[in-house]
Amino acid sequence: MAPVPPGIRFLTSFNRDQWYRAFTFGLTFLLYTSFHLSRKPISIVKSELHKNCSHVMEAPSESSSSQQPVLHPELDCSWKPFDRNNYKQLLGAMDYSFLCAYAIGMYLSGIIGERLPIRLYLTVGMLTSGLFTCLFGLGYVYDVHSLGFYIFVQVANGLVQTTGWPSVVTCIGNWFGKGRRGLIMGLWNSHTSVGNILGSLIAGYYVSSNWGLSFIVPGVIIAAMGVICFLFLIERKTQLLCCPSVCPSLRVCYSVTQVSPAVCLQGVVEFSLCLLFAKLVSYTFLFWLPLYITKAAHLDAKKAGDLSTLFDVGGIVGGILAGVLSDKMGKRATTCAVMLLLAAPTLYGFSMMSQFGLGPTIGMLLVCGGLVNGPYALITTAVSADLGTHKSLKGNARALSTVTAIIDGTGSVGAAVGPLLAGLLSAQGWDQVFYMLMTADFLALLVISEDLRTSGSQPGIWDPLGGLNTLLKDFK
Repeated sequence: MAPVPPGIRFLTSFNRDQWYRAFTFGLTFLLYTSFHLSRKPISIVKSELHKNCSHVMEAPSESSSSQQPVLHPELDCSWKPFDRNNYKQLLGAMDYSFLCAYAIGMYLSGIIGERLPIRLYLTVGMLTSGLFTCLFGLGYVYDVHSLGFYIFVQVANGLVQTTGWPSVVTCIGNWFGKGRRGLIMGLWNSHTSVGNILGSLIAGYYVSSNWGLSFIVPGVIIAAMGVICFLFLIERKTQLLCCPSVCPSLRVCYSVTQVSPAVCLQGVVEFSLCLLFAKLVSYTFLFWLPLYITKAAHLDAKKAGDLSTLFDVGGIVGGILAGVLSDKMGKRATTCAVMLLLAAPTLYGFSMMSQFGLGPTIGMLLVCGGLVNGPYALITTAVSADLGTHKSLKGNARALSTVTAIIDGTGSVGAAVGPLLAGLLSAQGWDQVFYMLMTADFLALLVISEDLRTSGSQPGIWDPLGGLNTLLKDFK
C-alpha cells in the first residue's frame, strides 16, 4: 500500500477548530489590509496634487513669443485648489478631516459594534469605505476642483472606516486565547504595514498618469473584501456549534458592557495616552513620508512612494519583535518603553536623510519603521486584547470591542493632530516636523515610565505594566 504523501499528512494533522482559527486569522488579516490599502493613496498623490512645474516652462523665441505664453510654474501644472502657496496647509487639512472624523467615530464605533452582528457591521463599513475612496478618485475623472468636495469625502470615509478595527480585533480575540498572544498579534498586526505597502505600490503605479485610479482601484478592492466578509466571516467558534435558539446560554455573550467599567480597568487610560503620542508619530509618517522623500531626496512621486514602503517593511518586523519580547518577559509596557527610548535618536538621524546616500537611507527607513510601529502595534493588538478579556469583565466577549475602541479612539486623536501639525510646521522647514515627532515620542515614554514607577503598589490588582526597576533588567 502506497504511503500517504507528506503534504496530506500535514494537512490532516490539524483538527477542525485549528483550521477555523487559521481561516479566521487569514481572513481578518486580509480584511484590515484592505482598510490600510485604501488609506495610503492620499500620501502618494500629494506630490502630484502640488508639484514643481518649472520643467514644463518653455523659453519664448522671437517667432513664438507673441503666440506661446510662458506657463506659470504654480498654476498650470498643479491640481487646483492645491496649486496655492499654502498647499501644505490644505493637504494637512485633508488629513486632519479624515483623522479627526476617525477619532470621533472610533469612540462611537465600539459601542455600536457591541449591539450589532460584527459580520454585518464590518461589511457595511467596508462597502461604504470603498464608495467614498472611489469618490475621491472620481474627482480627477470629473475634473472637480472644490476643496469642500475633498474634505467631505475625507470626513465621510474617516467615519465609516472606524467600523474596521474594533470588529477585527474582537473577532480575533474571540478565536485566540492568551497563550503566545504577543507573537500571534504581532504577526497578525503586520496587516497594517502590508496594506500600506500594497497601497503605496498601487497608488504609485497610477499616480503620474491618472491619479484618480490611485483611489478607485483600492476603493474597488476594499468593497470586494466587504463582500467576502459578508460571505465568510465567523465571529466566534460558538456559531459553529449551535444556533442561538438551541443554545440560550449564548445570549450571555451578547450582553452589553458600559463604557465606565472599561475605562476603570487599570492600564486602559495609561496605554490610551501612550498610543495617542505613538500614533501621532506613526500617522505623520503614513501621510507625509512620501512627500518628505520627494523634497529631501529629490525623487519623483513613484520612486518616493516605492522607497517609503521600506518604512512599513520595518514596521512588520518591529511589530512581530515587540510581540515576541513582550510574551517572553510578560511585560507589555517594558517592551514599549525600550522601543520608544530607541526611537527618539533614530528620528533625529532620519531628519538628516538628505545628507545620506541611498544605502544609509534604506537602513534608516527600516530601523525607524520598526521602532515607531512596534509600540503602536503592540498596544493596539495584544494590550487591547489583554485588557478587553480581563476577568473583571466577567467573560463579556463584546467588551473587547469597547476597550479596543477606547484605546484606538484616543490614539486616533494623536493620529489626527500629527499630520495637521506636520502640514503647519513643514512650512518652516522639515526639521520642525522631526522635533515635533521626537517630542511626542518622549511624551509617550513619559506616560509609560510614570505608570511603571507607580504600578504594583496595590497588591491583588491586575498589573499589566510591571515595574520600572525591571526595565533594564529584562533587557540584560
